[in-house]
Amino acid sequence: MDIRVLKYFLEMARESSMTRAADKLCISQPTMSKQLKDLEKELGVKLFTRSNYSIKLTEAGIILKERAEDIVSLVDKTLNEFKNLEDFNSGDIFVGAAESDAVKYFAEVVKDLQEKYPKICCNIYSGNREDVCEKVDKGLLDFAIILNFVDVTKYNYLKVPAHDIWGILMKKNDPLAKKKELNSSDLIKLPLITSRQWLNQDFTQWFGSNSKKVNVVATYNLAFNASIMVKAGIGYALILDKIIDTSKSSELTFRPLKNTPKVEMFIIWRKHQTFSHVAKLLLDELSKKFCNKN
Repeated sequence: MDIRVLKYFLEMARESSMTRAADKLCISQPTMSKQLKDLEKELGVKLFTRSNYSIKLTEAGIILKERAEDIVSLVDKTLNEFKNLEDFNSGDIFVGAAESDAVKYFAEVVKDLQEKYPKICCNIYSGNREDVCEKVDKGLLDFAIILNFVDVTKYNYLKVPAHDIWGILMKKNDPLAKKKELNSSDLIKLPLITSRQWLNQDFTQWFGSNSKKVNVVATYNLAFNASIMVKAGIGYALILDKIIDTSKSSELTFRPLKNTPKVEMFIIWRKHQTFSHVAKLLLDELSKKFCNKN
């Protein structure tokens, strides 16, 4: 399986057009078509179907798209590491991060490192714990910044000296804004916008016997999008504090949930991982900054 052909396939999938994809890649449409037909023959499946206006991926094509994105990313990451093997002052670091105000502590370390080595580029991928851990496991990310649980059988970690709390993002003129903190009973039957992380991990535990009465109207994985939905009047967002602006100029406010555990943050990486030189430089700086609990 040729990496070049996988890139052709990915561009075609993004453009939903063989012609547009070929133009972007500066190759002829017949050449691209032949390469993709050869790929289908190699795999023994049909990857896409044509219509009058666009190309649609088959089920096999959707699976290949996901795999090809990982393969191409890993190849590009590996080539970049070898390209910078002789230059200890430059290179890329790949980090996955949950949304949290505590990421600022990580950012401070990156800033200090880039002042010493200005050619280092830190590439951030935002996602929930499942997303970023999967990419760490595949070698697509050097580090991940996650909330709460760490699987110590798979990862080494550093604990960030900060925590977040769960609460409700709502409009300032909402009657619930008069309360300093909220109980689960306050939220029953309210239209809730929840993070998928909360929904999967903490939802039933906090609501207890009331969990079946909760009215979830939307989910999100980026807090900014949740805040837009709150402003639009869709509902109340279950969210971590300090992510969204709730200053005097904002129409939104945040109220903490009562009796919920504080959310801790960890920087993790695979056990027995072989780091690039620049990733090792970052790890050294992180270890100086944070107390290593391994």
